[in-house]
Order: sequence, then structure tokens, then C-alpha cells
Amino acid sequence: MRGKVWKYGDHVNTDVIIPGRYLDDYDPKNLAKHAMEDLDVTFAKNVAYGDIIVAGRNFGCGSSREQAPLALKYAGVGAVIAPSFARIFYRNAINVGLPVIECDVLSMFQKGDVALINLEKGIIVNEGNGKTAKFEPLPDFLLTILKEGGLVPHTAKRYR
Repeated sequence: MRGKVWKYGDHVNTDVIIPGRYLDDYDPKNLAKHAMEDLDVTFAKNVAYGDIIVAGRNFGCGSSREQAPLALKYAGVGAVIAPSFARIFYRNAINVGLPVIECDVLSMFQKGDVALINLEKGIIVNEGNGKTAKFEPLPDFLLTILKEGGLVPHTAKRYR
């Protein structure tokens, strides 16, 4: 995967990923219009398909709302890279088909840089400066779930 980087710090919580005032709308396309709104008002208007969020520790902390990774996915985010994730956010992201990568690359990127990610090999590259980081590749079963669009499509495919 290849995408422009959006850079954020530590403890980005689900309340700023998708503010609670929008949770009465269950359409993920509408949620996407408000993704990251309380942290970065430019995000939802300017994020492009395949863009990558690079963040600090404990990304997705806060409530267990599945709408947070769903809003990011429908906004076009191709992956989120952080040194650590709130466990429920991590699982919800996989469930909705949003790749999450545990790796500390915050110092390797600036906002607007282009990141290249190879999920199978566990490699992240900053296309502009050539800096590289390695991460533990996701297990094959999680890669399969992601490739099939999330847990529901993955499960449906097995029971047809």
C-alpha cells in the first residue's frame, strides 16, 4: 500500500476520531465526513483514498465504539500505524477491514510524506527519504480477514 501521511500524537481517542454527537447516524459514509473533526478540522475534507495515519502511543483509546475505525475506513484511510493501540480499537479495526500496524515510526515521517507499507513482509518505507522500519507482520488469518474486507465478509464467504 502507498499513501500520504497524516501525523498525530499520543492518545488519540475514539471521541476525536468520531465525535459522539454524530453517533446517531449509522451510515458510515456520513460518519466519514466527520472523521478526526475535533482533532484536525482539515482531515475529512482532504483525506484521500489510501492515505495513512501515523500516530503515537495508545491510538484509539477511550470508548469501544466500532464507529471510530469504520469512520476512518470510509474516509479513505488505508492503514493506521502506531506503536500501540487500545485493544478494542485494534480488534474493531480488523473487524471492519482497516489495517492497523504496531510500529513506532512517528519520528520517521512528517505530515504529507508518502509511506509505503508491505503488510506481508512487515516493512514501512518513507518514499521521500528512504528511511525504513520493520514490524512484526500480521498473522496470515488476520491478513485474510483484511483482504476480504473485514470479519463479516470473511465469515460470510466461509458459510455460503
